[in-house]
Amino acid sequence: MLDLQSPADNIEILPARKLTASVAGVYIAENDDFETRATDALELDFRGILDDYHAGHTRRSGGREPWYSRGTEMRNERQLSILASDELASAALAMGLAEIKPEWIGANLVLEGLPQLSMLPSATLLFFKGGVTVKVDGQNAPCRIAGRRIAERAGMADIEAGALLFPKVAKRLRGLVAWVEKPGRIEAGEEVSVRIPEQWIYRA
Repeated sequence: MLDLQSPADNIEILPARKLTASVAGVYIAENDDFETRATDALELDFRGILDDYHAGHTRRSGGREPWYSRGTEMRNERQLSILASDELASAALAMGLAEIKPEWIGANLVLEGLPQLSMLPSATLLFFKGGVTVKVDGQNAPCRIAGRRIAERAGMADIEAGALLFPKVAKRLRGLVAWVEKPGRIEAGEEVSVRIPEQWIYRA
């Protein structure tokens, strides 16, 4: 007899939600380096932030994509790096530092008013009041390269120890990577409407 049971009958599905946040800061990397600087606004098209280090329709694969040979051209889902002030403070405390500035680790956007930003699921949409929409790809995993830059900028006595410590303490605190779904201009202080999709855990 045909089993008409829905595949989702035994899966808990959390409903979609809407939250709000604000843009605490906007940053751009204009040189051949991931470190950013604060600015008043960002201009975005479908490649990402104009003239930013991570702009482009495609990018080259790296250590995060071991299923490809390093340097393979692939879609650029990492056009923007989004961080939260409270998560940066937590990571800094765990490293014994007074602060971790968002510029040191390549932030493009710092958001406030959004609890546990790094835990937002893939496909979350961020609607900026000025008209831009960006779509979350996923968490940005902390790495030793960012850890080394933090250790250098913070003046840590042991740079290598700092480089290794950051990936340990900043797991799930490193923010998100996202790509541009609708281009335009984002300004500091702008309001953001956050639309979280339905969520579930696939266990089949």
